[in-house]
Amino acid sequence: MNQNLPQVMFLPITRENFRAVTQLSVAPEQKGLVSENAFSLAQAYAQPECVPLAVSAQGELVGFVMYALDHAEGQYWIYRLMIDGRYQKKGYGRAALCAMIERIFKDPAVQWVYISFKPENSRARALYESVGFVSDGRVVGRHNEPVYKLCRERYFGPQG
Repeated sequence: MNQNLPQVMFLPITRENFRAVTQLSVAPEQKGLVSENAFSLAQAYAQPECVPLAVSAQGELVGFVMYALDHAEGQYWIYRLMIDGRYQKKGYGRAALCAMIERIFKDPAVQWVYISFKPENSRARALYESVGFVSDGRVVGRHNEPVYKLCRERYFGPQG
């Protein structure tokens, strides 16, 4: 699924990159569609099942992702995916999403990945659908976010 995408790497959030990660921001017209990275880092502190990661490309921090295993449901969720406004429309969002999906599916027991988004975030919806996510019919959170799911077989094909 990663053919022709830019190379991205996930980096742990450290003392050295913490400020730079918190200064990453979506484009002005996207404000309010994705939580600020500082909020996500606070959430990860309060919810240790969350794994926050910086997204790096060609030595530059370009975005942020966070995923978690919901132990109660036994499901992996991608909680955040954001690419800084300066780096959008270069394929980094799709590359980071695909790399995160592949990271989660490295566990052969995992059959589904879940994600939700604010209903007005049409760019997120289009991206998620383009890699194979489909609605599972649920809504969550105070913003009534639709829940989408991705099946391992749908992503990798029947031999995956």
